[in-house]
Amino acid sequence: MKMTLNISRETRNDLKLTAQAILHRGKGILAVDESGNVLNMESIGVKDTSENRRKYRQLLFQTEDLSQYISAVILFDETLHQKTDQGVPLIKLLQVQGIIPGIKVDTGIVPLVGSEEEFSTEGLDGLGKRCAEYKKKGCRFAKWRSIFKIRNGKPSDYAIKHNADILAQYAAICQSNKLVPILEPEVLVDGTHDIDRCQRVTEKVLVAVYTALHEHDVYLEGTVLKCNMVTAGQLHDVSLTSDTIARATVATLQRTVPAAIAGITFLSGGQSEEKATVNLNAINRCTGKKPWTLSFSFGRALQASALKKWGGKDENTLIAQTELINRAKANSEATLGQYRTGAVRGECCSDELFVKDYVY
Repeated sequence: MKMTLNISRETRNDLKLTAQAILHRGKGILAVDESGNVLNMESIGVKDTSENRRKYRQLLFQTEDLSQYISAVILFDETLHQKTDQGVPLIKLLQVQGIIPGIKVDTGIVPLVGSEEEFSTEGLDGLGKRCAEYKKKGCRFAKWRSIFKIRNGKPSDYAIKHNADILAQYAAICQSNKLVPILEPEVLVDGTHDIDRCQRVTEKVLVAVYTALHEHDVYLEGTVLKCNMVTAGQLHDVSLTSDTIARATVATLQRTVPAAIAGITFLSGGQSEEKATVNLNAINRCTGKKPWTLSFSFGRALQASALKKWGGKDENTLIAQTELINRAKANSEATLGQYRTGAVRGECCSDELFVKDYVY
């Protein structure tokens, strides 16, 4: 279904300014939009309950100087309604620091009807109403994830077009409700494919997404792209350097992404904290035309060491916050191409964070 987007010049300007603020130089996004049972609290001996998730996210948001390195935070609906121990809404902790709050609005990945082991994303039903409510609660952007798995000739043209159209509809609905849409078409790292195959698929997906955005009259300057780095499958048996990944990623973006968008944030895709930072640094040091800000929107690759250090114990709050701020600073440096490999040694900075068929 094609949508014709008609938003005022004032709204366009607000969207553009918000998108630019999200892509503030030297800063990135902290993604804490995991639903219940996804934070993997059991791995640190903590029950994954709403109360424990509240305490953990309160810890994250109360980290001193977080706003020096983090421009925005992606929330889960549950978090938006939670408060601190003192009764302050968690979203307020971000707002008082000048950190932009946003919200995950898709409702999850489901099998794509008419395909073989491919996927769609649900959540368009009632999205306009939900966006309006989120805007009133203080959110200024939204995020929607679609996934593509490489295997046996997949993803198919059908799956790519279907998901691109959904992303475009989501973006148009967000902008009509004065929320900046972050579009996350993720080519999964699951598989044995090489980097060339990942590059071809990523290019095809991004071309389809921006074609659909054009067809739905989405205002590009008021959008942000969140995408995968171009690398080989997790089970591929050839080790790649960060420079190789950087060159393939930058070439892919040059071929497919309009210069008009506010910028690009990379997802970590199951990479270790250190590997994600090193690859982001290499991308920003890579020569060639890069008309966009290239930053980060990491979840596990920002939180893994902090979560482990916390361990569900109040007395570990400060050391957990130190892990978070150190990794956030490292990624800030990486957005400027200034990170020195190994400069930050977190609790589990080298641990692989890959999860097969990751959903959240």
